[in-house]
Amino acid sequence: MAAQKLMDKRIMFIEGANVSLIKGIVDDMLDLKVLNEGEKEEVIENNKVTRDRARSLIDMVRKKGNSASEKFLEKLLSRDHNLYTSMGLDDQSMKKAKSDLQETSGPQGTQSAGPETWLTLSTPEFIKSIQEKEADSIYEVFDKRERKRLALLINNVEFDNPKMKRNGAMEDQSQMKRLLEELGYRVDIHNNLSAQEVEQALKNFASHEDHKLSDSTFVVLMSHGLRNGICGKHYQDGDTDIFSTDKIFDIFNAKNCAALREKPKVIIIQACRGSENGSVWVSDSLPALSDDGLKKTHKEKDFICFCSSTPDTVSWRHPQEGSLLIQRIVEVFRQDAYHDHIEELFRKVQSRFKEFPLQMPTKERTTLLKKFYLFPGF
Repeated sequence: MAAQKLMDKRIMFIEGANVSLIKGIVDDMLDLKVLNEGEKEEVIENNKVTRDRARSLIDMVRKKGNSASEKFLEKLLSRDHNLYTSMGLDDQSMKKAKSDLQETSGPQGTQSAGPETWLTLSTPEFIKSIQEKEADSIYEVFDKRERKRLALLINNVEFDNPKMKRNGAMEDQSQMKRLLEELGYRVDIHNNLSAQEVEQALKNFASHEDHKLSDSTFVVLMSHGLRNGICGKHYQDGDTDIFSTDKIFDIFNAKNCAALREKPKVIIIQACRGSENGSVWVSDSLPALSDDGLKKTHKEKDFICFCSSTPDTVSWRHPQEGSLLIQRIVEVFRQDAYHDHIEELFRKVQSRFKEFPLQMPTKERTTLLKKFYLFPGF
């Protein structure tokens, strides 16, 4: 039955598994002697795309029979409870393992995920406790039945210079789009823009009427980059076609974007801020070639900007799996957004770079005056 269950759920696993989950289960299967070293290499080394790895792994285990498939399901449950649940797996033989897992979930717990859930949801009890204990120190989160959350994602993949193509960037786009949608945002996506088009897309987004019914926004920019800007699709050597990231804060400040005044504005920038060469990982560095008439308020307030690297350093991206930053953001938000506010989530992302000394993401121009909880599911 377990082997048949894997067959029935294989598409959901292929679509939902991320790189770290696949590698973890492969190691588990190796320890349990379900797979050997050659089969491990076949899954990880012979497949460069995440979905291909997931497909190879589940099919390899499934063909080994029910015992191997049962072990696979046990490890899937222990490593990614959300995906396990969203796949509709509730085998009788797994109930004890699931019970043990839930007992260790902590006092805040997680809501029953349900068949459509991809990330851990906040429980009504936890939301109520935060809203009561920290009423004056958290940003208001609107009821999902009434709000209209919007997010903007600009991803430059193709450039006039074909050598500048950002391989792996579409994987970043797919993962970030899904994360934002699961958090309740409608995602406006633009690809391959010039610096002028980036600025216009930002202005158009900032003027959207639905922001009046939103409690927050995300703006994600992904491209090649320089010290203080990101590159448009026409970039060549020199200072042409560069969008200054300082303009983001002007476009969305309290004067120019009244609809988002007093609301959290999360800016994520995946781009290099200097130049350096890489080998196995592909660098995102460049190739060598007033008064509003109503009340006084801080002009630039309620922002948090998370950059993929510190000034003058590179940001790393795998040509198939995407950038380290986006991978880590998705992993942390899926696991911890149900109980952590945004600054703590970004701190946890930074902590995952401890063993990767070539890059350190950084929070900049953070002017949040309160804690911003996403409360997924609420």
